[in-house]
Amino acid sequence: MKTNIKAWWLGHSAFRIESPTGKVIYIDPFLSENSSTPDQMKNPDDIDFILLTHGHEDHVGDTVELAKKTGCTVVAQVELSRLLIKKGVSQDQSIEFNKGGTVDFDDFSVTLVSANHSSSFGGEYAGEAGGLVISFEDDICFYHLGDTNIFGDLQIYGELYEPHVIAVPIGDHYTMGPEEAARCCEMIDAKIAVPIHYGTFPVLKGSPDEFKEFTEEFCDTEVWIPKPGEQFLGK
Repeated sequence: MKTNIKAWWLGHSAFRIESPTGKVIYIDPFLSENSSTPDQMKNPDDIDFILLTHGHEDHVGDTVELAKKTGCTVVAQVELSRLLIKKGVSQDQSIEFNKGGTVDFDDFSVTLVSANHSSSFGGEYAGEAGGLVISFEDDICFYHLGDTNIFGDLQIYGELYEPHVIAVPIGDHYTMGPEEAARCCEMIDAKIAVPIHYGTFPVLKGSPDEFKEFTEEFCDTEVWIPKPGEQFLGK
């Protein structure tokens, strides 16, 4: 697929994305304690933005430490954003928003949409979990579903945002498994799906190969299965 976006899957639900103008975006940077993240990618120095789907530790990950180190902008749901500020993220670095809201930056925008999941941070309520629709100017739309199971609004999101690439949790136990995830692909109708949130912990038994088989049965979405640390866009 032709794009000026560069993207790497870092294991679990974490991504590094570089915009056409070179802005470095991290999604759910669970890195240093993530057994699947390559060692050389666990402690990045160059970050412009961190975008968070929800407050669980395997998604917030190293956000506070990385924000302090790099001075990056941290974008999160209202309650989670305020909890992160209490933990040391500067208020000047923080942008809070809520579901349906869009925040615009130089060459991309991010919209917070629903996910069917819970959210807490440090034992406190962290608002509702969400998904992130990241639209790059004159380029692709990347939709990170966050932690979720299947729900009907996904079809509307597919029609409304027309994402080119979707990141879909498949691990089961804490999110949906491969068959539900494949049905989500059918509803959203994106060109490419990348499976996430599997294999990091023993309970996350959902298989990416099984997800691919189900998806091929249900729809025309192409499943790409990168290895942790592998660049899959903009090669």
